[in-house]
Amino acid sequence: MATPQGSRFSRALYRIDAALGVGACAILFAMMSLTFVDVVRRYLFNHSVPGSFEITELMMAVLIFAGLPLVSRREEHVTVDLIDHFLGPQARRVHRVIIELLSGIILLGLAHLMWLRALRTAGYGDTTTILEIKLAPFVYGMTFFLLVAGIVHLIKAFTPPSSASR
Repeated sequence: MATPQGSRFSRALYRIDAALGVGACAILFAMMSLTFVDVVRRYLFNHSVPGSFEITELMMAVLIFAGLPLVSRREEHVTVDLIDHFLGPQARRVHRVIIELLSGIILLGLAHLMWLRALRTAGYGDTTTILEIKLAPFVYGMTFFLLVAGIVHLIKAFTPPSSASR
């Protein structure tokens, strides 16, 4: 994918997309490598990597939540179009706005609930069991990515599809 020649905003979005893509690749590679090393150590030396399950869980959470705004912006969510072919162009536009608004409101609601969870997690000083990695920064990060994804959907609700899509 070539760098876009459009506005400064579109170039910034491209860079953010690229950074998220590179980050996702790095996390997936790290998860794969950790799993490989863990399996080899377990079968050859009868010792697994301490905390490998915890690290994999944390990497998976980062991967999923960091990818959410990107998937939302690119409209790459799994969709089922049961009624789309029954609707005319105007009804499809209204349907799209309603779906984007509902998605944005739900994601912002989830961000609020996750923020409350992050405050509780930080207050209790929750950590992972084996490696004792503090969980609060991860929960705050999940909150941030939910908030961004919710905002993306609200922006898309009021943006024409041609300029809101990839």
